[in-house]
Parts: sequence; structure tokens; C-alpha cells
Amino acid sequence: MKTLFAASDQTAIPLHIIDQGMLDTWIADQPSHVQNWCKTNDFKASLGQALTVPSENGDAKMALAGYGTRSARERGRFHLAGAAAKLPAGVYAIASAPPLCDLANETLGWLLARYRFSRYSAVSEMPAQLICPSDVNATLLEQVALGEFMTRDLINTPSNDMGPDELEQAARTLADAHNATISVIAGDDLLDQNFPLIHTVGRASTRRPRLIDMTWGTSGPKVTLVGKGVCFDTGGLNLKPGGSMGLMKKDMGGAANVLGLAQMIMATNMTLCLRVLVPAVENAVSGNAFRPGDILPSRKGLTVEINNTDAEGRLVLADALAYAQEDEPDLIVSMATLTGAARVAVGPDLAPYFCDDPQFVTALETAARNTWDPVWRLPFHAPYESMIEPGIADLDNAPKGGFAGSITAALFLRRFAGSAPYAHFDVFGWNPADAPGRPKGGTGQGIRALLQAIPDFCAS
Repeated sequence: MKTLFAASDQTAIPLHIIDQGMLDTWIADQPSHVQNWCKTNDFKASLGQALTVPSENGDAKMALAGYGTRSARERGRFHLAGAAAKLPAGVYAIASAPPLCDLANETLGWLLARYRFSRYSAVSEMPAQLICPSDVNATLLEQVALGEFMTRDLINTPSNDMGPDELEQAARTLADAHNATISVIAGDDLLDQNFPLIHTVGRASTRRPRLIDMTWGTSGPKVTLVGKGVCFDTGGLNLKPGGSMGLMKKDMGGAANVLGLAQMIMATNMTLCLRVLVPAVENAVSGNAFRPGDILPSRKGLTVEINNTDAEGRLVLADALAYAQEDEPDLIVSMATLTGAARVAVGPDLAPYFCDDPQFVTALETAARNTWDPVWRLPFHAPYESMIEPGIADLDNAPKGGFAGSITAALFLRRFAGSAPYAHFDVFGWNPADAPGRPKGGTGQGIRALLQAIPDFCAS
């Protein structure tokens, strides 16, 4: 197993995490040369501030990480990661922390800050390494971080190297690492086995569409994760403008998130029967691309009128969800970079989700707070059901008017999910700017919360 923490037997520099309001008390207990050094370097324990204090012979005696004020901390997360990124090379061990410091999450933030996407150019690693605090579960945090790193790598990889073939290979590599079973239905076999929407969306590409199906575990509740794997989205015949197409390598962010979550679940040996379904396609333009106005069949038998070929994600998810519910799971979770409306509603930091099961909502909201993985519940608003019913077909993939885009997409998907408890995440999957522990680029959203919420929900 890849190790992200420094070995506990190494000589380490003591690290003190200092609340701004407690700085004067802490300094008063220090030798005069430490006091003078803090004053000379204007150390105020502000959030993310870092300072290395030398000993009298010039070696590193200790390091300080500013923890700011409570009000400052409420405006972000992973505060220690901000300081860790500024520390010089070395191995550090946390020697003291304020009473209100959530050491497990701050430690995880340090690990998350170590991520670098180095596939195409050399990138220097964060020089500061951490010895895991003794009362923190090092194995769990490492596996959570590695699952997040997988998600980030998949999203950050450009579409020329992350098409349906490569996404399938990533799933196969993950399955091999955890003795999971994987099968793939691709190309015209999708039609033969009744996945018409997946086939239709992906048929215009030179890269064959497919449905990836991975299973793991032999006991416990049956949990199925469904991730949108649109490896690039041109918009189809309703072609996106260039500015909107620039980030479409991340349109498989739902697949990246469920694969990262699957890594966490399997690596921590959770007791459940896990299934991961990823419809992997490229929404391209060619002579056989599906058209606005087409009426398409689905696996479930419902017909869908196409009013915008750029609303393709819900189509491939529809077939996958219909397939998922046939196995009668105890929980279905879908994740997708589905609508711009969700991003406009809550921004890039929150993971919006839909669910009507009160027990799952309670478990997820609690887990989100515990794991610093924020989510925001949006409604399956029943009065909007009529907006997705065009009359000429059973369903409309892109209701006109521009209202409630994320809600109508979620209502569309719910028609295919069956009677099992169902949660749908409409994530952005991208950090537009660097933040502590969360560099600019692809990101996991909601998966750390789900890792805790799923077993809690299944046990309730």
C-alpha cells in the first residue's frame, strides 16, 4: 500500500498549532529566544501562517502553524494544510493543538495537500511530511486520500487520454487491486442487451460507448453507485460554444467520484455488496449523431423526446439506473456533473444532492459535517413533474423555459431509479482556484461524506 504519512520512527520537528486567541499565553511559556524569534518574524498565529523556530545552534527546534480565530476558520476548511504548504522540507509531528482542533480532519487536509498531477510535466512534491498523530486512524485517512487522488487524476486527465477505453481500464485496474469482478458491454452489444440510450448518445464517436459493471463483496447491504462517464461532451448537434467546451474533460466527474468512493469502500473493507455502474461515452458529432426532435426508447420502456442533445448525461444515466434497480439494491446513489443550474445555485464548493429518504438525509448531513465534505439538499419538487412530460413522448430530456434545471434533471432520473432509496448528486467536480488541501482542478465532492453515511444508513 502506498504510504502518505512519514514513518513514526523518524526524528521529527515538533509542530504546534496555535489559536490566535491563545498566542500570548503560549508565547509567555516559551524561552526568550523563541519569544524574540516570533516577534521578529511577526508571527500572529493568523490562519495558515507558518513559522519554523531555530534552536540556539541554528537547527529547527520547532514549527508553528497559525490557527486563526473561530470566525476565520468558519470561512474555510483544512486550515492546517494551508500552513503545511508553507513549511520547509522536513518531517513534522504535531506536539500541541487547541482543544477545538479537529485533528483527524486537519491531518487528512495535510495529506490532501500533498496531491500533485504530474502525468505531463514534473511537479515538485510538498516538502513537509507528517507523522500521523497516535490517536488518528492513519490507515483510514490514507485510503480516503488515495481515493480522492484517484478521482482528481481521472478528472484532470485530458480526454485524448481519458476516453471510454481508458475509463474502462481505470475501472479494471481498480477491480484487480481489490479482487472485484468487472464486466463491460460495448458498442452494438448495448443495443442487443437493451441499453438504447447509452448506445445512442455514444454512437457518433469513433470511441465505442460502453457500460462498465463492477461488483465487490459477498455480504451485507446491496449498494449501487452509478456515475456519469461522459468522457468529453461537445454538446452533440446542439454544439457547445468553445468557452463552454473547454472544461468538458471533467464531464466524466460523476464516474471519477464513484470510482474514488469505491476505492475507499473496498480498501477499508466495508461490509456490503457494492456495485458500480458507469455508462462511458463521448458525445460527439458525426452523420449518425442523434438529433433534436428524436424520440428515443429507453431500457425501462419509457420514451424520451430529445429537445437538446447537450442534455445527454441524464440519458446514459437513465439506462444505467434502470439496470441498477432490476437487482433490487438497498440503496442507489448516482453522481454526475449534470447541470450548470446546480453550479449556479450553490457554486463549486457545495455538493448539491436530491433524496427523499429521511434516514439517508440524516446520515448524509451528519457525515458531511463530520468529514468537512459539505453538501446541500435540493428538492425533488413534485409540481415540476409536468415540466418533463412533453406529451408527444413519456419524457422530455430538456424542458424549455430554463427554470429549475437541476430539479427537472433529478426528477427525470428518479423515473428510472425504481423504489429503492435513491440519492442523486449533481456535482461540479472542479476547483476553479487553489484552496488549502484542494488544489485547482478536478476534485471529489460528497464522497467522503458518503463513505461515512452509507454504513450508518444501512445500519439504521
